[in-house]
Amino acid sequence: MKRNLQGSRFRACSKFPDMFRTLHIATYNIHKGFSHFNRRLMVHELRENLQGIGADLIFLQEVQGVHEEHALTHENWPEAPQYEFLAESAWPEFAYGKNAVYEEGHHGNAILSRFPILSWDNFDISGHRFESRGLLHCEVEVPSWDRHLHCICIHMGLSSRVRRKQIAALEKKIEEIVPQDSPLIVAGDFNDWSCRAGRIMVHGKPMNEVFEITRGKMARSFPSALPLFRLDRIYVRGFNVRAAAVHQGQPWSRISDHAPLSTTLVLK
Repeated sequence: MKRNLQGSRFRACSKFPDMFRTLHIATYNIHKGFSHFNRRLMVHELRENLQGIGADLIFLQEVQGVHEEHALTHENWPEAPQYEFLAESAWPEFAYGKNAVYEEGHHGNAILSRFPILSWDNFDISGHRFESRGLLHCEVEVPSWDRHLHCICIHMGLSSRVRRKQIAALEKKIEEIVPQDSPLIVAGDFNDWSCRAGRIMVHGKPMNEVFEITRGKMARSFPSALPLFRLDRIYVRGFNVRAAAVHQGQPWSRISDHAPLSTTLVLK
């Protein structure tokens, strides 16, 4: 799903100042809008704090599209799907990829964008029928850029064997649908407890992970109250990485079991 972004658009080459080539990106597993162990509905606080990050694009995992039971039992459950509710007033465009479908509803990945989403697709990369996973791809038009930005939001499986297959599927899909000269961002929850899925190879070259560039190792993002495990990642191609941050502590440790990650990128 998407809404049109109104306003002027113009083209320019990379000689423009950094302000025209800079993006602020965030990724977050929002735990279907609930706190740890589903104790509290946090989607309202989540929206407020996401807006505070000020990201141009946000890659979200475990986004609740519909849940009929929650809508009946929680008096402040949003009328709109979570991706639309979270995007309201801050991100004029959004795309949602439905992955897990069950009797009460469904959930999946979402990308929220300040810029026009020209097209999007959702690809099933589930390892087995008990664990539905997806790969959401968007092609985005950023004003002043002479190439379209490609974004992939991913949520990988719990098994290392399944993750290896999903990494291979991701690499193959990128080579099929993303031009070699296009800027690319891959972000999401890799569930990589053992840190063995650290490389994404595309056209024979590795993509760069922003925390490896800025800190020498991937970020600790889980559990959010005291991050120990490096589950969440942001990989980029065609960018210089200016900064990267883990948003931990209050209020984030109350909102979800993951901590959000953000980065500032400059188009090469």
